[in-house]
Amino acid sequence: MAGKDDILKGSAIDDALAELPDWRFRQGSLVTVYKCPTSSAALELIAAVGRIAEQQKHHPDLDWRYNRVLIRYTSHDAGSGVTRRDVRAAMSAGEAAAHIGAVAEPEAMP
Repeated sequence: MAGKDDILKGSAIDDALAELPDWRFRQGSLVTVYKCPTSSAALELIAAVGRIAEQQKHHPDLDWRYNRVLIRYTSHDAGSGVTRRDVRAAMSAGEAAAHIGAVAEPEAMP
């Protein structure tokens, strides 16, 4: 369980984003959109992110729109900020997205 002292700020967020080129920091969260080759591939990505969430015991907010999956990571138990746990989860989600041929479109995040 994360605490408020675990929240990344300032240069720590910049360092995390350097490790996550497909992600952006918005409204206290790590966010991205993955465009998948098909709608069924988007569902595969959602399932993969779900498995990752269960393994890591850290669950993102997901939004599915045909062949796009919007993902948002924040640590609600740390005051809804970004922690290293969010960075690890985002890395794992990015690996899953690459495996199914999804392309990141973080600028498409509403």
